[in-house]
Amino acid sequence: QVQLVESGGGLVQPGESLRLSCAASGSIFSINAMGWYRQAPGKQRELVANIISSGSTNYADSVKGRFTISRDNAKNAVYLQMNSLKPEDTAVYYCSIVCKRQSDTGYYRYWGQGTQVTVSS
Repeated sequence: QVQLVESGGGLVQPGESLRLSCAASGSIFSINAMGWYRQAPGKQRELVANIISSGSTNYADSVKGRFTISRDNAKNAVYLQMNSLKPEDTAVYYCSIVCKRQSDTGYYRYWGQGTQVTVSS
């Protein structure tokens, strides 16, 4: 089983920063992509940013220029640096990876438990 453990959420004021971390554990053989999604109350879960095995990144338009995704392959970890936070960034943030375990014949997506980010004055 693959487990994802997230940390770094919290309550901040508009304009401040937060850094989310996510570490994956388990018999991971290969990771295809790692990313962050978020879900605000009453809204669907949406992609915030992802990074694929080549290192290429993709961001939601609403966070471009403010958020930066990065990864540490040695630790099977992914990070999200969030700057200039806005109230509309308030949501539960979920880490997700697409990976293959030693025993798998294909790649599967796994989710973290979510971490709350609240931006409010």
